[in-house]
Amino acid sequence: MPFRAALFDFDGTLADSFAAITASTNHVRASFGLPALPESVVRQYVGFGLPNLMTELVPNADPAEAVRRYREHHPAVMIAGTDLMPGVAETIPELYRRGIQLAVCSNKAVHFTRQMVEAFGYAKLMREVLGPEDVDGQAKPDPAMVIECLARLNVHRDEAVYVGDMAIDVHTAKAAGVTCWLVPGGAAGLESAAAAGPDRVLHGFDELLELLP
Repeated sequence: MPFRAALFDFDGTLADSFAAITASTNHVRASFGLPALPESVVRQYVGFGLPNLMTELVPNADPAEAVRRYREHHPAVMIAGTDLMPGVAETIPELYRRGIQLAVCSNKAVHFTRQMVEAFGYAKLMREVLGPEDVDGQAKPDPAMVIECLARLNVHRDEAVYVGDMAIDVHTAKAAGVTCWLVPGGAAGLESAAAAGPDRVLHGFDELLELLP
């Protein structure tokens, strides 16, 4: 059965947003008297949702207050500190032209994701942009976000592929019953993405043009 839809993770898959995430994380850490962390450390904790990021990297803070301070700061650095990952600018518009339904399912706060999709000029290309807020706070690897997205697109799980860069993306796709492809990404993670058992590991994002004719 040919794929009719491609669902994407955001951070590390579509966008290199680690400079912005690191800046906001270190802003919160400084406000609680903690020293700055290098981007290489922050990358290991990106992808699991903001509450988890704050809990792990601002351990002496009330998580809810740390999240509030992060969200207050992030708009100041979000757009300037985010670039598309290699191959995305060439691939996404062409997949849209081919009639593939495109969507984003990310653990990032959904209002931030939607702002970034708009900033890159992809608002009209992405049929759906979902975050945990759209499924009662159920973040990946819970499959609720992907399942909700498929329902909104009116696409069967066998007709969709989930594209990510971390092990959590593989676990999410498997739980939702959809094919998972990994692209070279920016998030480090604490678990090997390839070892999680994706259906395919791509050499580059633009390989999607060969796989989704």
